[in-house]
Amino acid sequence: MSAWKPVAAVAVLFLLAGSGCYSTRPSSGAGQTDFSPPRRVAASDVAVPPGYVIEAIATDLTFPTGVTFDDTGAAVVVESGYSYGEVFAEPRLVRVDSSGTQVIARGNNDGPWTGVTFYEGAFYVAAGDVKGDGKLLRIDRDGRSTALVTGLPSRGDHHTNGPVAGPDGWIYFAQGTATNSGVVGKDNADFGWLRRFPDFHDVPGQDITLAGVNYGSGNPLGADEQREVETGGFAPFGTASRAGQIVKGQVKASGSVLRVRPEGGEPELIAWGFRNPFGLAFSPEGALFVTENGYDNRGSRPVWGAPDFLWQVERGRWYGWPDFVGGEAITSEHFKPPGKPALRFLLAQHPGEPPQPKARFAVHSSADGFDFSRAEAFGYVGQAFVALFGDEAPTTGKVLAAVGCRVVRVDPSSGIIEDFAVNRGKIAGPASKIGGGGLERPVAARFSPDGGALYVVDFGVMLHDQQGAKPQAGTGVLWRIRRGDLQ
Repeated sequence: MSAWKPVAAVAVLFLLAGSGCYSTRPSSGAGQTDFSPPRRVAASDVAVPPGYVIEAIATDLTFPTGVTFDDTGAAVVVESGYSYGEVFAEPRLVRVDSSGTQVIARGNNDGPWTGVTFYEGAFYVAAGDVKGDGKLLRIDRDGRSTALVTGLPSRGDHHTNGPVAGPDGWIYFAQGTATNSGVVGKDNADFGWLRRFPDFHDVPGQDITLAGVNYGSGNPLGADEQREVETGGFAPFGTASRAGQIVKGQVKASGSVLRVRPEGGEPELIAWGFRNPFGLAFSPEGALFVTENGYDNRGSRPVWGAPDFLWQVERGRWYGWPDFVGGEAITSEHFKPPGKPALRFLLAQHPGEPPQPKARFAVHSSADGFDFSRAEAFGYVGQAFVALFGDEAPTTGKVLAAVGCRVVRVDPSSGIIEDFAVNRGKIAGPASKIGGGGLERPVAARFSPDGGALYVVDFGVMLHDQQGAKPQAGTGVLWRIRRGDLQ
């Protein structure tokens, strides 16, 4: 395969294949394969552009999700402590240097820890805590932890994400939505949280008026699971909405970007209307950008063919969720799943006209953690390097071939996306599927403090079948990409 061809058109060609052929072929996603440990790691199986080299600098990590650098320049990796598939482990901060690894801090059964940044002598960690409420933690060098923000709505499908320090001295972070598209359904029981928190649902970032659109589904919480119940948007499972019903907004909203002072205090809402805003980064010019994981073809309100996005975040804007997809109305015919009716708006009036994204990634590619190049020593200054975790078929919707599982380079001024680090082979996919010792599930990318090296966090092997995700502990890797020969 060509290692650095533009990939923006891939999603379009994939969708143009048509629903007829698609509906008769089996899914063949990135995780739909077999795996026998241990994981093989071989940097030579990863293609990077000429003049760049890649190496693995830490292996055997369990569910790593982010990386930052302390004041000595050492890499510090966050291990999540939780993965889809309802697999729990211990959240940890792990320092990586030439002498090996050292645990700095351990969580308190509050995973997933989804990201980390180091700012003015302390680590800031997004702790999703699927068994409670999301938090933003401040962790000192000695491992002492303080919750700066609590009570975030992180019990659902998506969690508390980020964080990143802004040029204004604030800590910015994000909160994902409880559901796929605004309506709690049977798929949320499959994710595990609906039975833990049967009253949990999405909350808006401002007062909204509902259209009274409801969706029927079986009841996984009842004695008769086949008995249908009606559920409306922004409501608990089994609760129908009414036309004209007002839902009060709150600062700690679903699908939002927020900020807080490094010493703590009340958080501020920056923007909302995202589905799962996962990665946050500031451009060299000081603009805030975020990656968004797009809608899935699942649940009571499935959405067909929704890409992932790179957004520039403007304060006070609404970005379209749950009624728009990248600035386009969700009622459009091409978001209608094959064999199902067209989607209807959940909101009677919309908070504003959503903006347009800066880039669109392939459907189900899972655009996650990213960073901007700032140094000529690495090159491509001002461009974003984005980790694509890859599809989670069949859970999130069927795909005919693996999507993502690579690192891409994005020019935010044009929206052009090109491969930067991708597995060698005749077909695309994670190493566990296509063979070799290359990338599995890139989940974050962060430049070193001097800008000369790009560190890529590889979550590890993530298998999928009809029962859901099956993550493999101890298979995570931290990779480093830089110019020149290995020394």
